[in-house]
Amino acid sequence: DLTRLARATGGRVVVTLADMEGNETFDAECLGRADLVQEERIGDGEMLYIRGSAFSKATTIVLRGANEFHLDELDRALHDVLMVIKRVLESAAVVAGGGAVEAALSIYLEKKAESLNTREHLAVREFAQALLVIPRTLSVNAAQDAIELVAKLRANHHASLLDIGDAKLKFTGLNLVDGCVCDNLQCGVVEPAISKIKCLRFATEAAITILRIDDMIKLNARPSPETPR
Repeated sequence: DLTRLARATGGRVVVTLADMEGNETFDAECLGRADLVQEERIGDGEMLYIRGSAFSKATTIVLRGANEFHLDELDRALHDVLMVIKRVLESAAVVAGGGAVEAALSIYLEKKAESLNTREHLAVREFAQALLVIPRTLSVNAAQDAIELVAKLRANHHASLLDIGDAKLKFTGLNLVDGCVCDNLQCGVVEPAISKIKCLRFATEAAITILRIDDMIKLNARPSPETPR
């Protein structure tokens, strides 16, 4: 807390007032600056508010809830939001959310599988079908008709791939509030591009690792002492 306070006010944390000669001295340059410092009562506790600090980049968010469980949920939700914003700033690129990327990639891979004349087209086609698990799961969790929404989502991305209709169809994603599909890029439903790339990469590597397992060693259950041998 002292380190954060020093960063906010532009001061420095002083560990000791003793100098090299053993005398107590203090450098005025270590002091921070703020317009207002006051103590306010929040709920059952008192908190110290520092407003108008020298560096406005430091901000404290006060969470209030009915009980500890509610506060824990708010804390996790706020942490997730801050991490998403951090990822967006790190990657400097976003993609349309709501299953738009998975649906577009699924349609593209299905077209790619049709051009393969080896058994690899089976793997590509199954990979394309596996990508639809994301929008289907989102629909089910929102208590929406997953079959209808995924069908509309695939139709829009298929039309976008064939350059039929509006060019913005490639940004089509799920609108789980109204139970329809829409341009999620325009609606502000986006995801960090780096997170989406990492998710697809890790999931693919995990599937490849599982498929490489060609044998399994299974240990028999340890017999109980009462079981006769």
